[in-house]
Amino acid sequence: MEWLVNLFSGSGVAHSVFIVALVIAGGLCLNKIKFGGVSLGVTWILFVGILAGHLGFVLDPVTSHFVKEFGLILFIYSIGLEVGPGFFSSFRKGGITLNMLAAGIVLLGCCVTYAIHLITGQDLISMIGVLSGAVTNTPGMGAAQQTFYDMTGQTNTTIAQGYAVAYPLGVVGIILCIIVLKHIFRVNFDNERRIMMERNKENAESLEAVTLEVHNDSVCGHTIREIQELFGRKCVITRVLHEQTHDIELAESNTKLGMGDKLFLVANPLEVEALTFLIGPRIDMNMAEWDAIEANNLTAERFVITNPAINGKRLGDLKLRQTFNVPISRISRAGVDLIAEPHLLLQLGDRVVVVGKPKSIEKISRLMGNSVKRLEEPNLAAIFLGIALGVVLGSLPIFIPNVPVPVKLGLAGGPLIVSILISKFGPQFKLVTYTTSSANKMIRQIGITLFLAAVGIGAGDGFIDTIIGGGYWWILYGFLITIIPCLTIGIVARKACKLSYFTIAGLISGAMTDPPALAYSNEICGNNQASVAYSTVYPLTMFLRVITAQILVLMAL
Repeated sequence: MEWLVNLFSGSGVAHSVFIVALVIAGGLCLNKIKFGGVSLGVTWILFVGILAGHLGFVLDPVTSHFVKEFGLILFIYSIGLEVGPGFFSSFRKGGITLNMLAAGIVLLGCCVTYAIHLITGQDLISMIGVLSGAVTNTPGMGAAQQTFYDMTGQTNTTIAQGYAVAYPLGVVGIILCIIVLKHIFRVNFDNERRIMMERNKENAESLEAVTLEVHNDSVCGHTIREIQELFGRKCVITRVLHEQTHDIELAESNTKLGMGDKLFLVANPLEVEALTFLIGPRIDMNMAEWDAIEANNLTAERFVITNPAINGKRLGDLKLRQTFNVPISRISRAGVDLIAEPHLLLQLGDRVVVVGKPKSIEKISRLMGNSVKRLEEPNLAAIFLGIALGVVLGSLPIFIPNVPVPVKLGLAGGPLIVSILISKFGPQFKLVTYTTSSANKMIRQIGITLFLAAVGIGAGDGFIDTIIGGGYWWILYGFLITIIPCLTIGIVARKACKLSYFTIAGLISGAMTDPPALAYSNEICGNNQASVAYSTVYPLTMFLRVITAQILVLMAL
């Protein structure tokens, strides 16, 4: 039975894996426990880990550090892959506001920390550790420790102790702020989702299929290419019903238009309004009516791009009109309809709508792949390449004027930025970055559970002794550092900026660099709005957390 004892009390890799697995399993089993109808979700793993650490279960330091950091990398990277395709558009539609609010949370937290130092006389160095724990920011704590050592040549254990004491309640406090804001503003999730859908509908880059009748003399006699170049409007004309012959033909670049011709086109609603002025009025002729008078036996089909050879290619390079006489009317990506422009880069998972004769459409189907099963195959090469590049970026020293030591994005900020960039621009470099939602969720859950287990076990060792020795005040200080900035900025975001509750939840989670809070927000929101907000503010927030921690150390010395 000695082998079994070694699993519980040993120090090898098997012991570490065994303890981590038990902590994760125990924490997940507690998911069913709810307080006021609210469950802490995967956050239970953190508290089970603290209990295990308090009872004497320890991990090998190297193994513990690897599990914690690698878990965090997996969690953050999966988030970036999910929100990457819509990240830049979301930034344009309110990212500046979100980042300003997140910066407000960071700076207000530093002000509360310094105020507590002045009022209580508490050592500022210790308070920096409390601050890092209260905002659940490990890189900030590490940066503070490194700066202190570089400036004094000595280590300071109170930074890590303050972090460990404040961290658990910091996690709870952030989630509590999200819950409190829900009750303050009496948020109804059904109404919130309805309002969010209406706003998205208003702001969405959706496409509209319409029929226009040529009434402009300046259009008559010109080809479609000439008209598009002249007006400079983004649209795809798929069919033309000629007034003189009553024949329908597939629209090609050299198709000439005449007075009274009817055009079936796809464009952004804003572009449609302009095109009606330039070409002619919109008429009430839907797709069914076009099909009823179809003279050339044309059909419309939707295909999924699953052929890796097409990934990253420009739509115009396929020459579908010239080769197959088949135009693509629209492309759907991540739920967003895109104009089928020649320069548009195609990606695996794109859904395209084509119009043409059955034989030509069959050839297009073979070219596109149209095999959903192929998309289910994992593309691990791109994932691990992205992680490697993220680690490189996170380890890159950034020199700031008047700051004696360089700052770094860390092993969370670097992979997040790379995952966003690689999911958006990877196809340009022939990288297959598509990941199914189920695979992405599995990577995310594995990452967050590993991270929480390692953090909990590490914080549990000596946790009670630190509290009894006066550290209990750190719990209160950390709680104030957590809730004051979050509630203040949360109220401002709702009242002044009119942000949705889902966005505010992600904003707070990202500004506090808190994966458990994001996991909780995703569970209660039931959509990706929290993840989008989290990812939008996380890079800047991480950078500010690291810098402000170092600045506070310099102020204390």
